[in-house]
Amino acid sequence: MLTQSPISLTDTRYRLGYHVMAPSGWINDPNGFCYFKGYYHIFYQYYPYAAEWGPMHWGHARSTDLVHWETLPIALTPGDPEDAGGCFSGSAIVKNDKLYLIYTGQHYYDDDDPDHFWENQNLAYSTDGIHFTKYELNPIIAQAPADNTQHFRDPKVWAYDGNYYLALGSQAQDGLGRVITYRSTDLLHWQYLGPITKATNANQEGYMWECPDFFYLNGQHVLLTSPQGIVPTPKKYLNLHETGYFIGTYDYQTNQFQRDTFKELDHGHDFYATQTTLTPDGRRIVIGWLAMWESLMPEQADGWAGALTLPRELVLHGNHLGMRPIAETKQLRQEKLLDDKKTFQNQWLLSTTERHLEFQIELEDAQTDFTFKIASPNGDTFTKLAYLADSHEFVLSRSDREDQRYATIDQSEKVVLAIFIDQSSAEIFINDGAATFSERFYMATAPTISLETKSTLTASVTTYKLAKDAIKF
Repeated sequence: MLTQSPISLTDTRYRLGYHVMAPSGWINDPNGFCYFKGYYHIFYQYYPYAAEWGPMHWGHARSTDLVHWETLPIALTPGDPEDAGGCFSGSAIVKNDKLYLIYTGQHYYDDDDPDHFWENQNLAYSTDGIHFTKYELNPIIAQAPADNTQHFRDPKVWAYDGNYYLALGSQAQDGLGRVITYRSTDLLHWQYLGPITKATNANQEGYMWECPDFFYLNGQHVLLTSPQGIVPTPKKYLNLHETGYFIGTYDYQTNQFQRDTFKELDHGHDFYATQTTLTPDGRRIVIGWLAMWESLMPEQADGWAGALTLPRELVLHGNHLGMRPIAETKQLRQEKLLDDKKTFQNQWLLSTTERHLEFQIELEDAQTDFTFKIASPNGDTFTKLAYLADSHEFVLSRSDREDQRYATIDQSEKVVLAIFIDQSSAEIFINDGAATFSERFYMATAPTISLETKSTLTASVTTYKLAKDAIKF
């Protein structure tokens, strides 16, 4: 029997320094985000044998601080009867000093049609958080309920009041996206409860809801999910599929989630399939896939594709869910490169030599237009974020894409940016969770990074050089 070898890296020009990546090969959705025996664990959809999507495995990394990560052996490999076509996304929970993974098994009919499939739900467990055993009586949920289509995946598990619950991404028989739930006393035997909510219209809320995550935050229930099929408007829902949230109230007795309208969580080109966990000190932390299905991935030529976002703390103010960098990112700082306040015209050049950076920028006058720009030395390749003061709108543009991205914030006296650059990625946080943009960009050399204005601007800027070796393979 021939043993397949993982694909090799051929170039590291776009490799990230402090984001979770696979050693090589393809990566997409984060899975199983949890805290177990002193470590944060993150798993991810992984195909080790090519820099493109294939039968999904679960890659695995762990960390004591959420920013320095150690790559561990593959946790789940497909090919058993319960997951013959792939170990699709899922989540994790700790019970009786064991770590349990609950995941979707993918199965294809023998007709060479990748859209003709069926899905079930399975369980694996570990006592050390490294080596996992698939449950001998898998599947724990053998098939989708009768009121469902074939789309039945991405279980999110949690405990409440002596029971365990699963939320699953789903599509009703009428072609509308929804989330359905199950209940169990032991993680092994599950009772179908039905949908907690569903799309009111496929064009406005999607025909399938992937990657649900359900939790309680700041007095309200939050449903994170990734709907497919929302029709774009001129400035919203512009990615192939979206990731966003509903805010509301969930009744465990009636299994009904009374919620508001869908809102996008991140406004960038490269953000999908979120997963959250609760830290020991009570923060709700989220990680997403730092890519999207239609995203450009030049790194595929180098033997790898995709990464995960920085972990982010979720903050809920009223009916707005925002993200801000976790406090632990300060541990990545190696050197303060700039700490200055100045009033300038035209351009303030912030960096030309580094590729792993953090910027803390405060613009004192929110009534002045400005642009934060990441550009190649000749200016031909760029990613730029422009602020339009009259409308309080941010517009993200990239030279490698024709489609811009947009976010509008409430009127404020000043604009505060936290920006993280990591070789080929940029994550931009605005006003402590008011808006976020997640982007990949590709330049052969260190970019020129600047603040630009057509008038006069006063800004305070602190710049840090960040670690470029926080991920161990």
